[in-house]
Amino acid sequence: MKLHPAQRFVAPSAIERGKPLKELLDHKLVALIGESLDAVVPEFDLRRFQQQGSAGLEGLELKERALHIARAMASQLPEDFDAAAPLLIDALGPPLESTEGNGLAVFFYMPHASYLAEHGASIFESGMKANFELTKRFTAEFSIRPLLVQHRAKSLRLLAKWASDPNPHVRRLVSEGTRPRLPWAMRLPEFQADPNLALPLLEKLKDDGQRYVCRSVANHLGDIAKDHAEAAFDVCERWLAELKDVEREVADNRRWLIRHALRHPDKKGIKRAKQLRALAKHRRR
Repeated sequence: MKLHPAQRFVAPSAIERGKPLKELLDHKLVALIGESLDAVVPEFDLRRFQQQGSAGLEGLELKERALHIARAMASQLPEDFDAAAPLLIDALGPPLESTEGNGLAVFFYMPHASYLAEHGASIFESGMKANFELTKRFTAEFSIRPLLVQHRAKSLRLLAKWASDPNPHVRRLVSEGTRPRLPWAMRLPEFQADPNLALPLLEKLKDDGQRYVCRSVANHLGDIAKDHAEAAFDVCERWLAELKDVEREVADNRRWLIRHALRHPDKKGIKRAKQLRALAKHRRR
């Protein structure tokens, strides 16, 4: 059985010294993405896509390369996103089977994320469905953000359901996609101003069985602490107070989450953060 082009994308297992990430997005990647689209998009012009997607790549940085390839994709996908989204989804390869050890091969889908960031907010249902599928293969933490800006209430209602999804990549997206200060990403000013928008989602995820998800919750809470320190400290204090009613393993995981979330304010010498981290260090007897 022939492997999907994404499975034939050769990439290191980790960042290598002297090899910038941008070099992953080269003409070989363009050819593989073109092959995946050619299999599902009617009248797809593979040669034109390869020429357009590869032209001038060498002079671009990582995010610019992803956007350049994304625009070559957009030039041959339907302008109507309702029609384009199912084709994009059909062109995707198999979902990731684990949360670790996937290496840099997932960057095959960085142009897809850039495409969704530019076009995926135009129609809510199709945009969320495409991000739901993308996050199982790469990450949709960047491409979902325009939807959170343009369709905040509907997005939050759907993310509350995704918080119980069996796929850990989907659950992580619920937390990571709503982070107000996500590195490399557009800010979410309304979420930054009002942490109560996303806190109900973090409540659903705080005891997730996957450390991969809990690390995102901790980082999100750390983002909140940068703008609303006392609110973040109050959440941590309440979560610690609840530990007498939970199992030992759950309690230990939550203590780890709190210590991870407050590491930066602790380093800054903020007394309450230091106290809460000390409390979180002690296990229940």
